[in-house]
Amino acid sequence: MFNAPVSADAAASEAAPSEMPDAELPYDDGNERLRRAHLHNGQAKATALFAPYFALASVGAAVLVGWAMFEQGQLQRIIPWLAAVAGGHWWAYRKAIEAGAAAGGRSARIEPTWRPVLEAVVLAGIWASLPVYAFALHPSGVQVVIAGAMGALIVAGLALTAIPAAAVAWIATMALALCFAYWFNSPSINPKLAATIVGFAAIAILGIARLTRWTYGALQDMARINTQAESVRLLLREYEHRGVGWLWQIDSENRVVYISSRMTSLLGRSASQLMGHSLPAALGGNSALGRTLLARQPFANLEMELRTRRGTRWISLAGDPIIDMAGQFQGFRGVGSDITEVRKTQERLTNLANMDVLSGLPNRGRVRQLLGEALSTAQATNIPCAIMFLDLDGFKPVNDTFGHPKGDAVLKGVAQRLVKEVGDAGYVGRMGGDEFAIVIKDAQGRKIVENLADRLIQSVAQPYRIDKVEIRIGVSIGCAFGPIDGQSVDDLIQKADIALYQAKGQGRGTCCYFNAEMQSVAEHKLKLEQDLSHAIGAGQLKLLYQPLINAADQSLVGFEALIRWHHPTRGVVPPTEFIPLAEETGLIMNLGDWVIEEACRAASQWPENISVAVNLSARQLVLPALPATVNAALSRYRVQANRLELEVTESVFLEDTAGSLDVLKRLRALGVGIALDDFGTGYSSLGYLNKAVFHKLKIDGSFVREAAGNRETVAIIQSIVQLAKSFRMTVTAEGVETADDFTRMRDLGCHQIQGYLFGRPMEFERASELVHGTQNRLSA
Repeated sequence: MFNAPVSADAAASEAAPSEMPDAELPYDDGNERLRRAHLHNGQAKATALFAPYFALASVGAAVLVGWAMFEQGQLQRIIPWLAAVAGGHWWAYRKAIEAGAAAGGRSARIEPTWRPVLEAVVLAGIWASLPVYAFALHPSGVQVVIAGAMGALIVAGLALTAIPAAAVAWIATMALALCFAYWFNSPSINPKLAATIVGFAAIAILGIARLTRWTYGALQDMARINTQAESVRLLLREYEHRGVGWLWQIDSENRVVYISSRMTSLLGRSASQLMGHSLPAALGGNSALGRTLLARQPFANLEMELRTRRGTRWISLAGDPIIDMAGQFQGFRGVGSDITEVRKTQERLTNLANMDVLSGLPNRGRVRQLLGEALSTAQATNIPCAIMFLDLDGFKPVNDTFGHPKGDAVLKGVAQRLVKEVGDAGYVGRMGGDEFAIVIKDAQGRKIVENLADRLIQSVAQPYRIDKVEIRIGVSIGCAFGPIDGQSVDDLIQKADIALYQAKGQGRGTCCYFNAEMQSVAEHKLKLEQDLSHAIGAGQLKLLYQPLINAADQSLVGFEALIRWHHPTRGVVPPTEFIPLAEETGLIMNLGDWVIEEACRAASQWPENISVAVNLSARQLVLPALPATVNAALSRYRVQANRLELEVTESVFLEDTAGSLDVLKRLRALGVGIALDDFGTGYSSLGYLNKAVFHKLKIDGSFVREAAGNRETVAIIQSIVQLAKSFRMTVTAEGVETADDFTRMRDLGCHQIQGYLFGRPMEFERASELVHGTQNRLSA
């Protein structure tokens, strides 16, 4: 019969477009092509369903007409006509049956959309050819048979409703042929009969047209539904094919209805062994899954452990309940996946998150967790726990002297020794840098903890042999007991830190245990910090100025600005007390900015040959904004950059060499002088002189005092002076208190002198008098 416009080949190609050459693919999106393929399948199947009826109706009507015409003796025309009708419909019938059988397959040919219409017109034309030709030659009785047969075939067009254009073409051809037979072959046609024919044809066409539209619409709806189902099926097949996971379905009794092969492979059982059996039982009798299924609610990310032939595996399930049209629960369907590798990755990440990479010990976060667990147990059992904070003594110079690889090796060695000494008594962790912590689970015997601390100090103090290099360090320990000293993790950590600070202050290599007095000291420190923060803006701070003298002619060349704090109730607070506090708390930034501002203000009131030196803290060099701050102060007071000197010690390089050097180079680019203070007392002094940022070296006062009776010290000073000359640096001797010290330093080649011999730190007014020559001699 008639094929749908889209062939079965096209249908198959839509389902698997990669198997068809690109030239044969319709120019449309994938879903639209798939929809048209399903529409074709529906049309082909519907046409094949009506093909026997249509063929029998056409051939039967032709036999009836031939029988009626046979009485008039036109056998020579009837036989060929019947053969043509029968042959044409037999061919159409076979073609329709084959197309219907091949619907969704790959055996039919691609046909253009006009071919079904052409086939309908040709078959209708063959059928109507003889009746139309012989209509006028027969009596009215035969004409009625012909008209009735053709009217019946118009109604038989219902068989083509799946292809609306072909149905209309069939009906129109038959109706036009009947009208042609009456109007052109029967001049005496009865108007009533004509009206009946036209009306009958019109009613048939309209009715069948509406039916074909409805049928075609239903086929389109089915095609859309099938397209969606096919898309879902392909997605699910791809989901399983790609190994992302598997699919499963169970009935209302939790019995397996469907399960993917990947799942059966994981379980090491065939599908037949699982079908019809309980899913929770198949998965090892997991109670969590059973309770979840019993709730009959959607669920996701249900993780469970499985014992398989490949070892322990972890899977994750998600499912949704199946509810039928009557609202009855029919079971579950869902997806699953093997998350074993994901779990392993999560465990590795968790371990990494809780472990210090260098030492392999618990890190700061994990130490807090362990301390929290120990504290909870202590509060529940009344058996105290303890936290010990350990800070290595003398470790920072190790990296600069021997390099970071050896420093890391020392830290690993320390970790191993700590773990060995602690054993099962607690947990050793690394807090970061050269700081460690030990959580003691049972600290009921204080003497045991004290003995452990002594062993730790002795063990860490033993030399470390690394690549034939012997390195010696020490350790200071602070300890707090919980819940005696603190009821929370933060409280205990704070108390242990206070005790460690006390141990550091006692000369290091000791262990201090927190007590109330330490708390008072800490509170005093906190109060002092608050007072210092207030002092910066309350005018309690001021600068004193100590003269710098030219060694050649004893002329004044500048001052070093020294900060002093006059507290309203404490009196004078020594810089050695509040400067370290400012560095610890971060107040050194504001304090340093104030000092630079005051120094530039003072220099603006002195002649251009007088310079001002200001000490910089290592913490100030951390901020990249320092050069901008200095430049703003110089510009504000219109002071030439070369009149400001910034003094730094070697400690600025111990932690952030690259960053500190960058800031110093930017300061040097402004024209500001950079002096290396206390040269020779730190570590790796020579390593910093080739950085091209220093213009001056300041020899520490201890060398000046020892030079009076120590030839080795004199030789060191000579080496320093010679070294400075090679780098074109000025040399200043600090701490010159006697005339002999002055003569000796001058003769050794020092360019500038600073010390009590030429003046103690003085107020700005007195320094101004000295600058302007109103005071005839320098006061001692």
